[in-house]
Formats: sequence, structure tokens, C-alpha cells
Amino acid sequence: MNDLTPGHPSPRGCQLVGANRKAKESSRRKDSSSLFSFNLKSVSSLVGEQVVLPCSLKNDLGDVPPPACHIQWRVLSETVFEKRDKQKWEADEYKGRVEVPEESLGSGDCSLIINDVQIRDTGRYESFMLVDGEWPRTRVFIQSVKLSVFDHKLSLVKHPGEDLVLDLFTSHSVQVVFQGRNSSQWTVLWMKHDENSDRVEEEVSRGQVRLQSLQSSDGGTYKVLDEHGLTISTVQLSVIGRSTALKFQQNSDDAALAGDAAGVGGSALLIWSALLTVLLTLL
Repeated sequence: MNDLTPGHPSPRGCQLVGANRKAKESSRRKDSSSLFSFNLKSVSSLVGEQVVLPCSLKNDLGDVPPPACHIQWRVLSETVFEKRDKQKWEADEYKGRVEVPEESLGSGDCSLIINDVQIRDTGRYESFMLVDGEWPRTRVFIQSVKLSVFDHKLSLVKHPGEDLVLDLFTSHSVQVVFQGRNSSQWTVLWMKHDENSDRVEEEVSRGQVRLQSLQSSDGGTYKVLDEHGLTISTVQLSVIGRSTALKFQQNSDDAALAGDAAGVGGSALLIWSALLTVLLTLL
């Protein structure tokens, strides 16, 4: 992070106020996060969405961040993002996906925005205020956020001859695999950059993969995977013939009619019973 650490300290330094003054420490010492575990917040998201990890400087360093400080976000022992003025640094696996907007930072909002969030982004993130120009660098803990990222899950019922459309959700989707209902093996149905097959084609502009003209044997489990083999989405598919579906509907209708008929018959029997009771009374 040498590109974000100036060689000379600001004459005025970084004005630290409030409870976090006691948390000021050297980056060579243990992080102060363990002292502030009560600040842990939880955020959850589905793969491919945008997520915001909250962070505010208003209660810690006044309404506006001092110019001699800059923001750092970390996960475990790795730096994810640092920003000072127009300069910023991003870890390779977050390249082009993370940002702390300048206009938000100016008002004390140091929240980290992660676009196209991935399963592997799951973890505990910590934000810090770093004092520029000092060595060892002074780091002040701000906020801990636990991020949980989940895959998409869906169950579908289709008829033979229809198409199955699988959403890829993210540009990191590289493979679709299939497991039949009576099989223990996974079959690769689609791979990114491969040519389309007779029944499988990628619709790039829509971010989808289409399996055409479904057959009964296509029933089973479909998974969209990323480059690390992590699951982005899971689809449980049942392919039911139209005759089977119609028969099931007819059986349901027949059962409903039988119930109605039984209700009518029962009502008539009650009426006749009541009339017979009246006649016996009169006699």
C-alpha cells in the first residue's frame, strides 16, 4: 500500500475523537477488532447482487473524515480495498467490484459497496481509518460486518417439448451440470465459450442458457457453477407429460365432485329424517 502512504505526515495530523481514540494502534500489533466485537453487523445476499457493508464515521471521527486519514477494508488478514481521495487499491479477486463512493465518504459514510457478489465473498469484513504519514501506520477500528452469500434455489415443473431457461446471474458462471433423478453422476451440460450443441445454447445478451425440447429423462437437478466450482444456482426440474398432468387434474376434479355429491346426499338424508320424526310425532 505504499502508493497510498505519503512520505511526510500532514502538519495537522488525524484528529481522533470519541471511544476509538483508545483503539489507536500500530499495524504491526494485533488488530483492534477483537475489542469491538459488539459492533458486528450481519448482511446477506444472493450471488450476483449488489451488497452494501455499512460503515459510518459520524460517531467516531466527526462529521467529515480528516484529510490526513483514509479508509481501509479488510477480510481476515487480507486487504480488500483502500481509498484516499481519488486514489484507490483493490485486491485482485475484488477488482472492478468494490467501491466507497467519494460523495458518500465526504459525509462520513464509509460503507463498502460490492457489486456482483460471489459465494467466495462470504466472510467477516472490518473497516479501519488509517493515519497517513506515520510509520508504523496508525489504524483505528470502525466496524465489523459479517457477509453471507447464498446460491439461488428454484423448483420447476415443465412438460415435454417445452424449454428450460437457466439464469446465469453473474459473469463468473462458467458451467452448467446435470444429475438425473436416478443417477449419481453429474454431466456437464454447458461450458462458457464452448459452441452451442443441438439442444443447448447460450443467450449471451440475456445471461441465460436454454435447454430446448425437454424430454421426460431431463428431469433432475441442474447446477450453475463458477470458476471455483462453487454453486451459483440450483434448479430442481420435474418433466411431466401433459396426459399425466391432465389425469392428475381429472382425478382432483372427480374427488371434488364426489365430495360435493356426498354433501348433497347427506343433506337430503337429514331432511328426510327430520320429516319422518315430525310425522311420527303427529301420529
